[in-house]
Amino acid sequence: MDDPSDELKASEAKRASAPDFEGLVPPEEAVCADRTRDDFLDAVLALDSPATASDVADLAGHGVDAAREYLAWFERMGVVTKATDSPATYERNQSYFDWRRVQRLRREYGPEELLGLLEEASERVAALRGEFDADDPTDVAITARAEETDRSVEDVWERLTAWQTARRRVALLERALAAESGDAADRRFAV
Repeated sequence: MDDPSDELKASEAKRASAPDFEGLVPPEEAVCADRTRDDFLDAVLALDSPATASDVADLAGHGVDAAREYLAWFERMGVVTKATDSPATYERNQSYFDWRRVQRLRREYGPEELLGLLEEASERVAALRGEFDADDPTDVAITARAEETDRSVEDVWERLTAWQTARRRVALLERALAAESGDAADRRFAV
């Protein structure tokens, strides 16, 4: 490679005052540092039981004071609810996330498309109900079903999970359609 021309070279004085590139923060740390809120939101989404600010801080990889601030803000927004006061524990507010999903469904799909999606999801629920010959996924004993059908426990669990997911999808689609038709039942979840 050829040397740059003289006008492109730094003078001795400029080279002496060059920044210490070794002392700079690595780019991956600089980019991640501004995403604190997202780290705490990810931590809250991972909660499956009430957690303290310390628990949330550990999940997010940040300090407890920051966790307290974000949890207070998330509580005001409706993202979490306070489960206990002493010690203060918080849990994910699933109704808030359901409301957000319903709003997104309404924004992305028209009534006819929502009806089509609801029909597909309802057919899936009916098929899985017939497959397990039960009214509710929680009525099925996973290990007993695996033995009866000569299937793995994991396979039965995955099918039951698919059934629960399909039922949840039906409920969200029904709410989206009810809200679309002017039913005020969904408005109580607005923040």
